[in-house]
Amino acid sequence: MMKTNLRPFRYAFAFLLGVTVMVTFNCIQARAVRLSDYGAGIASLLDPSSLTINGIEQLADPSVINSIEPVEEKSTLVMANVNNAVNVRAEATEDSEKVGVLYKDCGGRIVENGEGWTKISSGDLEGWVRNDYLLFEDDAVALAEKVGVRIVTVESDALRVRKEPSLDSGVYGLVACGDELDVVETLSDEWVSVDYEGETGYLSAQYVSVDFHIDAGETVEAIKQRQKEEAERKAKEERTKNQGAVIAGADEARLLAALIQCEAGGEPYEGQLAVGAVVMNRVRSGGYPNTITEVIYASGQFTPARSGKLAARYNGNIKDSCIQAAQQALAGETNVGTATHFRRVGYTDGIVIGHHVFW
Repeated sequence: MMKTNLRPFRYAFAFLLGVTVMVTFNCIQARAVRLSDYGAGIASLLDPSSLTINGIEQLADPSVINSIEPVEEKSTLVMANVNNAVNVRAEATEDSEKVGVLYKDCGGRIVENGEGWTKISSGDLEGWVRNDYLLFEDDAVALAEKVGVRIVTVESDALRVRKEPSLDSGVYGLVACGDELDVVETLSDEWVSVDYEGETGYLSAQYVSVDFHIDAGETVEAIKQRQKEEAERKAKEERTKNQGAVIAGADEARLLAALIQCEAGGEPYEGQLAVGAVVMNRVRSGGYPNTITEVIYASGQFTPARSGKLAARYNGNIKDSCIQAAQQALAGETNVGTATHFRRVGYTDGIVIGHHVFW
C-alpha cells in the first residue's frame, strides 16, 4: 500500500479553517457595528466568553469585541446664538423670503443640514438659519438646560396641591385638568414639587406629565397678529384713559343723564357712557363752554335740547344705566378717548359703538 503524505492536507485544512474563522469573526464585527448604530453595545448582545458559532468556540479575544464602541446619535437640538433675534428664511439664502424670527434663548430641532445653513423646526416656525447664529450639540444642550424650564401638566379633572409629599398632608388648593405649573423638583416616582401661587406644593406624579420647555420662534403671520393686537390694546388704553373728574352739582348731573337717555337710551351701556364722555370732553376743551349746561344748550349742538325733549326727560324718569353713565363720565371715565363728536354710523370714520360713530 502506498503511503500518503497527509502533511500538505493538514496545512490546507488549517489554512481553510483559519479563513473561516476570520470571515466569521469579520461578519460578527460588522453585525456588531450595525447593531451599535441603534444604541446597543455589542457586549449586551453577545457573551464572548461562551460564543459558539458552527461549533467553533472562542473565535476572537473578547477584549477585541468589547472594544467596539457604540455609535452615539448626534443631538438634533439647536439653540439661537444671538443677542436679540435672527431671521428665519424660506430657503438657505439671505435673499430668500423671511418666514419668521428665532429670538434669543429660543430653540428647536434640526430638520436638514445645508452648506452654512440649517433648516430648523421651532414651534409653528420652520425654515433656514445661518449656522453662525446657532448653537449645536453640547453647546445647545448647555444653553437649553440654563434657560429652559420644566412644566408639569395636570392630567386629572381635579388634583390636590399638597403642602407636603404625603396623602395625609394639608392642601393648598385644587388644580384642574390641563393646568400647567413650574416644576421645582421631581422628588420620586410618586411626587413632584411645583410652584403654586408662590408656595412649594406637591402633586401626585401619577396624575401629571412633566415636559422640558424651551421658548420657540415666531412666524411672520404670528408676529403680524401680535402687533395688530398690541396696537388695538394701546388704542383701547388711549380711548379709556381717565380724563379727570369734573365737579358738578346734582342738577347738572341729572341733566347729563337726561341727555344720555335722549341720545342713547336704547343703546348698550357702552354707547351711553360714550355720549356722556363726549359732553365731558367738550367741557374740558377750550373750544367749548366750560360747564355742562352751557355745552348741552349751545346753539345747534344737541337736538333734544332744542326740541324740548331733554327738559321733559329731566323732569320725568331716567334709566338707572343712564344715571350710572353720567356719574362715570363725570368721574373722568371714557371709552372714546377725547372724542368731542358723535353721529349715526355711516357719516364718517371713527369709533363705532352701537348705532353711533364717535370722533
